[in-house]
Parts: sequence; structure tokens; C-alpha cells
Amino acid sequence: MEYRSVFRPGLFAGQTIVVTGGGSGLGRCTAHELKSLGARLALVGRTADKLERVKEELGDPDTFTFAADLREEDKVKAAIEGVMAWSGRIDGLVNNAGGQFPAPLKDISLNGWNAVVANNMTATFLVSKEVYLRSMERNGGAIVNVGADWELGNPGMGHNGAARAGQTNFTYTASVEWAHSGVRVNSVIPGFIASSGFDRYPERAHDVLRNVKDRIPLKRHGTESEIAGAIVFLLSEAASYITGATLRIDGGLHNNGRSNFYEVPDHDRSKPYNGFPLYRRPDVLRR
Repeated sequence: MEYRSVFRPGLFAGQTIVVTGGGSGLGRCTAHELKSLGARLALVGRTADKLERVKEELGDPDTFTFAADLREEDKVKAAIEGVMAWSGRIDGLVNNAGGQFPAPLKDISLNGWNAVVANNMTATFLVSKEVYLRSMERNGGAIVNVGADWELGNPGMGHNGAARAGQTNFTYTASVEWAHSGVRVNSVIPGFIASSGFDRYPERAHDVLRNVKDRIPLKRHGTESEIAGAIVFLLSEAASYITGATLRIDGGLHNNGRSNFYEVPDHDRSKPYNGFPLYRRPDVLRR
């Protein structure tokens, strides 16, 4: 079964797009949609087996994979060198790789703090800079960073909130500094998306993950396809006048503050979009 994208076939024909964290979750779904639209894909992530499984799913032996720890500059340089040797240019970059864990500030070690900041902010900087220097400075391109909501703080995951704030600020800065090269830099801010990442959270977080939909004005979790579709739009020529923007995809959760005087009635009027035939609902939500 093919990906049921809302975008026209061949939209990215002849373009090379790098997807970090392409071995699972949002990165995997985005890779499938981009492939269905004609892109040549380079999948970069920490685990070679996961990347190879996605390559097999895509059914395209030309797909390039490279396993690397994107927190380390020399590994990033090697990964982008590999992509350039394979393709000769990079037209789009999706900075999706990242990771975090729930913990109050008082329990976060320095190692834990540094790991999350490196995963979610430093890796975005390192990969974006290398892609810019090796290809986009000469040829232009589009970068989309996948972040997380941080504007009201991130109680219970303060390291992630700090990292994502820095990641978003990097998006704003790069969008200005690299505009003269024809490079657009934007970010998407997913809310609670029913992705495989849910199943990596510890048991103590499961009730929150299941019940948060009651606080979301659209009264449901988001789908991987709804994030992938936003990424595809921002990479596409339809977004040619959009740079330095953050697109929040959270069913209205950010706007429904805990201290407001309105309670959204229960409803089932928001219908999810899911164009990914291989999507599997996370185990946490199937209990």
C-alpha cells in the first residue's frame, strides 16, 4: 500500500532530502511520505538496523543510510560527507533526531542534562551547519527542525524545555543569517502525537500520555501523518515565503491554559488524518 499523501505526486522529484532520526516514529513516517512524493532520501540516525528496516520498507535500494551519533561533530561531518559523496547536493533537511526523559529538575544529573541538550539542540546546530556549508550555502534549500513546546516552561522535563527553546532560537537566527543563500529555516512544534516514542516513556508517565487528550481542545492525540504533512509543506515550494516560523501542531493544547475559565466540552468532531499504511498505534494507548 502506498502512502496517501495530500500533496501532488512528484513534488520532490530530483531533490535529495536528509531525515535525521529516520529509523522510527515521526522520522520514519516523514521518510515514507517524502519517498511517495519522489524524493531521494538519506536517512541518518543512531541505530543502523532501524535505518535499514525503513530502507527496506521504502522499497528503494537507492536510499542512503548512515548510522551516527549526531551529538558528535566528527560523526556529523562523516555523515554529511557520505550523503554528498552519494548525491552531490542536499535540497532539504529534516532535523528530527532527539530524545528526552521525564524527571524533575532536582533529580536531573549533569550528564542527563547535557545528553538531552545535545540530543535536541546541539545536534540540530551541528547537522544544519554542516549541510549549509557543504551544499545549501551554494545551492539554497529548506530546513525543518522538529521541536517541542517550551514557551510556558516544561515542568517535569526542564532539560527538554531548555533545549527546545534553544533549538527554536537557532531556527530564528539561522533563518536570517542564511536567507541570502536561498535557505529557509522553519520548525514544527508537535503536541502529543501517538507515535512509537510513547512506548519509550517509563510506566509512571503512561497515565499522563493516555489522559492528556482530555485537555486538548480537539480531544484526541495527533497522528504521525499530521506532523509529516506539516514538514512536507514547509519543505515545499508552496512555503517559499515562509522562514523563521514555528508551526505548532498540538490540537490547540498550548492555547488551553490550565488557569482559564473555559472547559472544552467533550466531542468527537475532530477527525484524524492518517496517510501512512504502516502506522501502528503505540501500545500505551491500546490498553
